[in-house]
Amino acid sequence: MGRKKKSIDRKINPDPKYNSVLVSKFVNRMMWEGKRSVSLRIVHEALGILQSKTEKEPIEVFTKALDNVKPVIEVKSRRVGGATYQVPVDIREPRKEALCMRWIIKAARDRSGHGMGERLAAELLDAYNNTGTAFKKKEDTHKMAEANKAFAHYRW
Repeated sequence: MGRKKKSIDRKINPDPKYNSVLVSKFVNRMMWEGKRSVSLRIVHEALGILQSKTEKEPIEVFTKALDNVKPVIEVKSRRVGGATYQVPVDIREPRKEALCMRWIIKAARDRSGHGMGERLAAELLDAYNNTGTAFKKKEDTHKMAEANKAFAHYRW
């Protein structure tokens, strides 16, 4: 049993423009050095670009893109005897959400392009269409878990 206290889940207020908690979480994850207004402007700009490119509701495209990148299973290192095994484990919903947002943001930052809003919109559009760097990261994670499923009995 752990010695630390359980972390409390804080209630996050929904985004003022789109009235979505998911967008609010994304803005918080994207924020650097506490500059929430900059992060908020970038996300709203990206969602505006998505709306003009897809002719659909930007929140629908955004949530579908996140769902496409959410991993189902990942590998964790487990030491047994003298060997370290990569053991596939299922992921809980909050971690799925955190990973998919982190991967999309990292892929957008690594992209080449003009502004962060445009790069984020392009990455979200790629994720919506099941392509792009973030989606590839999910596929690689699943392949790794599939390759190591022989060690699934080491699950703890």
